[in-house]
This record gives sequence, C-alpha cells and structure tokens, in this order.
Amino acid sequence: MNSNKNITVFDVARQAGVSKSTVSLVLTESDKVSDRSREKVLKAIDELGYVYNRDAAALRSRRSNLVGIVINDLTNPYSAQLAVGLERHIRAMDYMSVLVNSGEDFATQKQLVQKLKEYRLAALIICPAPGTDAAWVNQQIDAGIPVIHIMRDVAGARAPVVIPDNIRGTRLATQHLLNRGFKHIAFIGGNESISDFHERLCGFNQAVDGAGLNKQHITRIQAQTNRHGGRQAVIQALEADPLLQALVCFNDVIAYGAIEQLRALGRIPGQDIAVVGFDDLEDSCRMSPALSTVHIDADKIGRAVCRLLGNKKDAVASEGRILVDVEFIPRSSG
Repeated sequence: MNSNKNITVFDVARQAGVSKSTVSLVLTESDKVSDRSREKVLKAIDELGYVYNRDAAALRSRRSNLVGIVINDLTNPYSAQLAVGLERHIRAMDYMSVLVNSGEDFATQKQLVQKLKEYRLAALIICPAPGTDAAWVNQQIDAGIPVIHIMRDVAGARAPVVIPDNIRGTRLATQHLLNRGFKHIAFIGGNESISDFHERLCGFNQAVDGAGLNKQHITRIQAQTNRHGGRQAVIQALEADPLLQALVCFNDVIAYGAIEQLRALGRIPGQDIAVVGFDDLEDSCRMSPALSTVHIDADKIGRAVCRLLGNKKDAVASEGRILVDVEFIPRSSG
C-alpha cells in the first residue's frame, strides 16, 4: 500500500464511490452530507490510512485583509473621487485596498479580478464594466468571495449594490427645467449597456411624460460618457431639434463637453440653451457658467459599502440594493 502521505482526497473518493466534494464536506464536518455517505467516506479513510492536514486546509482557505476595488473608469473625475473616499473608509476598518481600473471593458475586468483573487481577497468592490454578466458575478460569489457592486447594477447577480437614486435625480433635474417653461428638451449621454443609463433616462422620461409635452420636442441621444461624447451629442440633438432649449446630461463630464460645443456653435450656455449635469464634481460650481447638477454624496456611498463589508456573509447572500439619496443643485447654467 502507498504511504498515507501520498494518498489524496481523490483516492478516498474513488475508494468510497463518492465525489471529491462529498469527501471534502465530510472532512470539514459539514452537515450537508448524508449519514450513509459520511460512513462510506470514513470507512475509506480508515482503509487507506488517509491523514487530513487541517493546518494546510486552513492556510488554503485563509483570507487576507485586502479588499479589491475595481473601478470602471478612473479617468472620470467622479470615479476617482469615489475611489479615494472608499479607500479611506476601508482603511479605517483595518483593511487595505488594491485599486484597479477596468477602462469600461468587461474582458479587462475579468483579467483584473482573476489576478486579484490570487491574493485571497477579503472582498471585491466592483463598479461593473458594460457587458458584465450575472453568471460571472455569481461565480465569484460561489467561490466564497463577497462581492459588492457600486454605482451600477447587474440584473440577476446576487451581489448587493450601493447606488445613487438615479431616477429621482434626473426627475428633479428635468422638473426644474420644465418649471422654467422649457418645452424642447434633450437627454444626452450614456448607453443602454449600463444600468445607470436606464435609471437616469427613466427619471427624465417620468418628468417629461408627466408634463404632457409634445413627443416631437423631446430628444434622446446616447453617447460616450466623456467630453467628446457630450460634444457629439449636442450636434446630434440640435440636428434632431433646431429649437432645442435645454439639455439634461447623463453626467457632469458630458455637460462640460456640451457647454464647450455650444460655445463653438455660437450659443451661450445657460442663456440660449440651459444645461444640467449629474454628479456635482468639484469643478462644476467653479466653471462659467456654474453647472446646475445632481449632487451625489460619495462619502455616503463609501459608508454604505463599508456597512456591507463589515458583515460580509450577509453581503454574499443579499440581493438587495442600498439607494443613496441625491439632491439637485440649481446654478447659472440651467
């Protein structure tokens, strides 16, 4: 007979006529295995002289104090602001953060997470890249890694999500423009592969539908979530409606691009065409004209994430979402 040092759980499983996972459940004293299977495994262990190294098993399963933060786009000022706040809150919990950037690419996100898992993370905090699918997210959770989503949701994923109240935010912003008497309004920016686009567009639609405006006066333009996207979207919006009076932008960065393009076209932002954003970046109150926008408190998002992080078992099992309240800040641009 072979030395018991050379006998593996595969040998035990073969001898007992059960799967390797069943042997593992018996060795870890799980109650998720039948008495009959347990007896077969224990008998095989005795017959083969298998010795279970509990210290080695504990070492293999041990988690570090590292938390992986996967941000979708660190070139976006709000994403960078959010990441800095998250890192500060996580450090206060005696965890260390590893921050990576997926660049809005799901394939890159998968590669980064695979590398991060080599460090036996305590948890993963992910702002999902476009195209992130629930099966992949649930695979990480099933591997025992607590996953928390921020800013965006993934339909069907079992990860909890901390997200701003996007619907209320754009509804408030659009209602502000409607109250000023504007009837030719466009929503610009974002794309249908990300959840926050649908939510912010939903808030816009709720406001304009409730006002009973002529549908021909309402324009919706998808565009990249950067300055270039804002510039391109303004051109398309004016082509669709030359009488355009106001713009509801997916985020502040798009609004910055929109304002630049309006000036290039000889229009005065805030006078000829009103512009509102979403995020309330630090520069938004300092630009000219100061940008009307929806304020998201990044600190509140960080605190909510850390509440989930402090109870990781619940975070794994939860399917809920934490909505962080928002506030519309009127300024001179709209």
